[in-house]
Amino acid sequence: MGLLDDVSHGYADSGDVRIHYATVGEGPLVLMIHGFPDYWYTWRNQMEALAKNYRVVAIDQRGYNLSDQPDGVDNYAMKLLVQDAVAVIRQQGQSKATVVGHDWGGMVAWSVAMYQPDIVEKLVILNLPHPNGLARELANNPDQRENSAYARRFQQPDAHKELSAERLAGWVEDDESRRHYIEAFERSSFERMLNYYKKNYPREPYDQAAPEFPKVQCPVLMFHGLDDKALLHPALNGTWEWLEKDLTLVTVPGAGHFVQHDAADMVSRSMLAWLGR
Repeated sequence: MGLLDDVSHGYADSGDVRIHYATVGEGPLVLMIHGFPDYWYTWRNQMEALAKNYRVVAIDQRGYNLSDQPDGVDNYAMKLLVQDAVAVIRQQGQSKATVVGHDWGGMVAWSVAMYQPDIVEKLVILNLPHPNGLARELANNPDQRENSAYARRFQQPDAHKELSAERLAGWVEDDESRRHYIEAFERSSFERMLNYYKKNYPREPYDQAAPEFPKVQCPVLMFHGLDDKALLHPALNGTWEWLEKDLTLVTVPGAGHFVQHDAADMVSRSMLAWLGR
C-alpha cells in the first residue's frame, strides 16, 4: 500500500468544522491543499518525495472525504477556507509553513499568503493562476470564457445532481488509485464541492472590476501544465506584478490540469530543489 500505510491521520478544529488531514515525515511544515475533484491523496507522489526532509500535511478540504461537510453556500466562503488551512497549521504547533495548493487549493493557498502573510514561509501553486490573471482573462480572452463554461454550469442550483463518484474520478488513470478516489468521493458531498464555484468563482459579466488583492510577501513557485483546458496559460502573464518577492515559474508541456500527476517526478524534484535553496 506504500503511502497509505505510512501516513498518520488527524483532525483540526476550524470553528465548528473539523478538517481531516494525513501527515508523513518530520521537519519544517509543508501544508498541501487539493482542488476539485480531489482529496488529500492527490499529493501522494510529492508526500513521499518530501517526507525525508519535511513534515508534510495534506488536508481534505471541507465538503470532501473525511472532513466535515457543512450545508449552505456561505459556509464555503474563501475566508472560511483560509481559516481551515490556518487551523491545521496551528494544530501542528507551528507558526509558519510552506503552503502548497492545486486548483481550488491553489486559490486557498494564494489567499492564505495574501491575507495571513505572517504564517506563510513559501508558496507553491499548481495550475491556478493568480486571481488577477484569471479575472483579466475572463474579461478579455474569449477562449478562457468559452473554456470556463463548466464553471458556469457548476454555479447552477442543481448541478450536483449530474455528478457521480465514478464520473468525478474519471481523470485518474491508475486503476488502484481510481478505486481509492471513488471511495473518497462516495464519502464526499457533490453539492458542497460545487459550493466552491457558487461562492467564489467569478460570475458574468466578467468585465466587472476585480477586487484589490494584497501583494504576496513570500517567494512563489508555480507549476503549470500547458495542456490545461480549464485554466489557460495566458493568465500567468504579469503574475510578477502581484508579488513582492521572487517568482519561479515552471511550465510543463504535455501535462494537463493535474500536473502533480502528469509530471509527478519532475514536480516533486523541482519542489524539493526549490524548497532547499
